[in-house]
Amino acid sequence: MKKVITYGTFDLLHWGHIKLLERAKALGDYLVVAISTDEFNRIKHKEAYHSFEHRKLILEAIRYVDEVIPERDWDQKVQDVKEHDIDIFVMGDDWKGEFDFLKDHCEVVYLPRTNGISTSKIKDDLS
Repeated sequence: MKKVITYGTFDLLHWGHIKLLERAKALGDYLVVAISTDEFNRIKHKEAYHSFEHRKLILEAIRYVDEVIPERDWDQKVQDVKEHDIDIFVMGDDWKGEFDFLKDHCEVVYLPRTNGISTSKIKDDLS
């Protein structure tokens, strides 16, 4: 079984997120999604509308997602890859190169972002 992992806040879930999850899942058989805890978001100075538990509940309902785990800090990725027997690490291409250090542990794939949609755009459009 080929296992894939991706990370994010996944706060204001939109079709760009769904397309990313769909493409990530298509790379393997089992998709693990690590979502930032509320505490980690505070450390990153990132405000989420939905709590960790609510974001987790939403992601667990998506058919492409097999497992949701907490992301508590920047440095846990190597440990997550090892503990969950990950074969492929996936992120949006706006992070290109940032996670190449994981290539010693798994394949690293940067997927193109979905044009025309982002959480930041939603927030800007609503204000």
